[in-house]
This record gives sequence, C-alpha cells and structure tokens, in this order.
Amino acid sequence: MRNVIAFAFVLAFHASAHAAAPVSGTWLTDGGKGHVEIGACGAQLCGRITKLIADTNGPPNDRNNPDPKLRNRPLLGLSILSGFREAGDRWKGTIYDPERGKSFRSEMFRNKDGTLTVKGCIAFLCQSQLWTPVR
Repeated sequence: MRNVIAFAFVLAFHASAHAAAPVSGTWLTDGGKGHVEIGACGAQLCGRITKLIADTNGPPNDRNNPDPKLRNRPLLGLSILSGFREAGDRWKGTIYDPERGKSFRSEMFRNKDGTLTVKGCIAFLCQSQLWTPVR
C-alpha cells in the first residue's frame, strides 16, 4: 500500500510539473500591432483582437481573406485563435493570420519571463512571435 501511495504522489507531481502555464489574458502582439484577448471558449481557449494600434495599409478589415464574402468583416473583434487545448507544457490549436488571410496549426506557451511564444506552422516549418502581457 505504501508503494502505491508513493507512486501516486510521484505520478501527480510529474503530471503537474509538465502542465501548460496559463495563457489567459490580454497580450500585445509581436510588432505592437494590436491586443489579443485569450480566454475560455467552452473547454478550449480562443483569442480575439480587442485593440488595433496601427494599420497603415488601409481600412482595418479582413481584406486578405480568400473568401470574398469575409473580406469586409472588421479586424476588431475578429477571432484569430481557436480550438486551443492543453498538450503537455503548451497549448495547441489554430491561428488565423489576417495579414496573409490563412489559418495555421499553432502552439503557444508561457515563458519564464512572462511573455508568450506563439507559433504558426505549415508542416514542419514554423514561425514564432513573442507576445507581451498588457498591464
């Protein structure tokens, strides 16, 4: 019985040591273009654009979307992170890039300094951004 309790303790400690750090909150995107608010959407996490800081290329709409019917939707309030679930020490889901009009497989994780690394991937090629918390 003693071994079972010790094993259960080690297993619980091991599982909590590799849990993904919380990422909910408001984040300033890489390059300072806007704020994205990440929060619960049912059992998953999602994120939407809550503030646009600068857009020098015309009106702030989803003009690069491949679907012509969606090109006039505003960027403000647009959901760009969807379906994120905890996967070990990170969160995995889908990210939409309005500058390219494309969605990518994505993962994100909190860094020790409090920043958030957000990756978008096609096959094995990934591009990372570093987001900072809005205080």
